[in-house]
Formats: sequence, structure tokens, C-alpha cells
Amino acid sequence: MAHVVREAPNWTAVFSLAMGVFGLLTAEYLPASLLTPMAVDLDVSEALAGQAVTVTALVALFAGLLVPGLTRTIDRRVVLLGLSALMVISNLLVAASSSLAVLLLMRILLGIALGGFWSMAAAVAMRLVPLALLPRALAIIFSGIAVGTVVAVPLGSFMGGRYGWRSAFLAAAAVGIVTLAFQWLTLPRLSPTKATRLRSVLDVLRRPGIGVGMLGCVLVHTGHFALFTYIRPFLESTAGVGPDGLALLLLGFGLSNFLGTLLAGWLLHRSERATLVFMPALVGIAALGLVAFPAALTVQALLVALWGFAFGAVPVAWSNWVARAAPDQAESAGGMVVASVQSAIAAGAAAGGAMFSISGIAGVFVAGGVLMLLAALWIALMVKVAPAGRSKPTVETLHGSGG
Repeated sequence: MAHVVREAPNWTAVFSLAMGVFGLLTAEYLPASLLTPMAVDLDVSEALAGQAVTVTALVALFAGLLVPGLTRTIDRRVVLLGLSALMVISNLLVAASSSLAVLLLMRILLGIALGGFWSMAAAVAMRLVPLALLPRALAIIFSGIAVGTVVAVPLGSFMGGRYGWRSAFLAAAAVGIVTLAFQWLTLPRLSPTKATRLRSVLDVLRRPGIGVGMLGCVLVHTGHFALFTYIRPFLESTAGVGPDGLALLLLGFGLSNFLGTLLAGWLLHRSERATLVFMPALVGIAALGLVAFPAALTVQALLVALWGFAFGAVPVAWSNWVARAAPDQAESAGGMVVASVQSAIAAGAAAGGAMFSISGIAGVFVAGGVLMLLAALWIALMVKVAPAGRSKPTVETLHGSGG
């Protein structure tokens, strides 16, 4: 079924996608702020508890590649509602988990929901608004990441300290139920229009310059999540921050991250290359600064805020880059980005855990900071940025690429 150009934007449906991203990212990020109490309650090490992030990311990697193709004959509204329901079920079962093994199995469900929803979100947005309004729609959806960062980590830390770590996952399930209801009311029927297969994702990856760029994307996200997964034990062990102080520091991270996301469009308009290069470099500088000034709480708060601000622009910058590099393959490019980011999250969390076990928490932050600086250098030297005005999607491409 061919899709005509939409005359009027469906902003409520776009906001429902942002809510879905918010709920999924909230659930994915929660273990970062609950690592210590989760490890104590489940009688495992913090490094092992950190693999709750790894398993979700690994499953999301494959889900991002496979779910669009496996569901290619199903109305996209039905698929998205099913993925949101899966998120709710995962959070409820994680809250009831009696062991780490059970918890990791339940996080697999979240990985399926996360990868599938994220890979299709941009393609669905292309069918909800006119072409001229697509950048605004994507910015709204990306705000779900930033708001999730603002809310998930400090809220998880606060609720974990007050009511136990399981309460945070129950709260995430409640958010998911509200999201599911809003999506049910606002998402229109979206019949699939074009099959997305794993081969088309690989075809996009083989285009000139795409593989090099995706490696830069993977390096940046690997470094960030090696750091972010272990932010709580770092702040607790270096600055002696308690639960309330930790919640405030993480709130500062989240608010700065939100500001970075809001300013990302302006930064990209000024210079896409500078945004891609300097934002990860700032994260690397902040990570090394946190190790260099462990006892200065004010300095640490400023560095955590700098880190949050810099990383806020990163997802928007990479999505913008890949959209301009491969505008004719919406779901395939979306699956490729999900696979790249989620593989990086898994690698970062796993490598961070290994480094934690070998050299302690300071070693994690030194290695992560150095990796971010190397990633910035790779992007500066190797990644090509399309000149303004190139790679603009056609109306036929955007509205007929399958959502």
C-alpha cells in the first residue's frame, strides 16, 4: 500500500514515540544507578550486576536488526504497541526477580522491546509528519533519550535508597503502562509498505564511508557506557557521596544532558563535523578530570555536568549523520544504528566490568576517557561529513520506506 504525503502532522503520535523511547531508555539505564543495592541484594559483585546492562544491549542489537524484518507483514502500530507491552512485562518481572539469572532473563525481554522499537521509530516518524517537519519530529523523539537520562538515573538512585531497588523497576513499569495507553489512543494504523531485511542493512553498511562512520559511532558509545554503567560506584568510592548526594549529582548529569540535546540542532547547523568530534572529546576530558580530582566534590559535580552536556548531543549528531548518508533506507539505517549503539553499550558495560575487576574503578574511568579521546581523533581524521544540501531524502523515500 503506497503512502501519500501527509498534509498535517500528527504530533500526538510523535509524542507517543518520544514517550516510548523515554520508557525504554529509563528501563535500560536504571541498573547504572542501582548497581550497588542490586549487587548486595542478589549476592553478586557490582561488576557482575553490571551485566544487566550488557545482556539488554546484546539482545537489543539483534532485535534492532531482526524485528523489523520478522514483523514486516504486521501493522506497525500493532508492533509498536506489542513492544511497549513487552517493556512493561520486563520491568514487572525484574522487580520480582529472586536471583541474578532470573533478572538477566527478564532483561532479555527489555532488549527485544528496546531494539525493535528504536529501529522503527524514525521510519514511523517519517510517516507521521510532512517532510519539511521531519527534523522537528526526530528532535522530539530524541528528547525521550534526554528526559530518560534526566529521570532514570537520579530517580533510580533516590528510590533505591528510600524504598529498595525493586521499587524503581515498578515505577518504570508504571511509566510503561501510561506510555502504552497513550500510544493506543494516538498511533494510527501504519500498514507495512516495504520489507526490511538483514541484507539491506548490510548493503547500507557497505556503502562508501558508512562503515568508517559506524566504527566512530561504536567507539564513542563504547567509551561512554563503559563509564556510565559504573558511575555510581565511582562517585561513591572516590568522593564518598551518599544516596541523596548521588541523586543530585546524577540529576545534574541528566539536566545537562537534556540541555545538550536541546542545543544539538543548533550545534549541528553550525558545524556537523565539530559536533561529532568535540562532544566525545569533552566526555573524555571530563572522565580523566574525575580521576584527577577525586576529593573535590564541586569539581566533580561540574565535570559530571560537562559529561552529561557533551553526550546529550551525541545521539542526535549520529542519527543526523546516518540520515544524510543513507536517506533512502529508513528502517535499514535505523536497524544499523541500533545495532551499532547497542553493541557498543554491551561492549562498554562488559569491558568496564572486566577493567573494574582488574584495576578498580579508577582504571575504568582512565580507560574510558582515553577511548573517548581516541574516538574523537578517529572521527576527525576518518569520518566524512556530507556537505550541506546533499543527501536530502525524497518524499517518495520517506513515506514509502516502511515504518
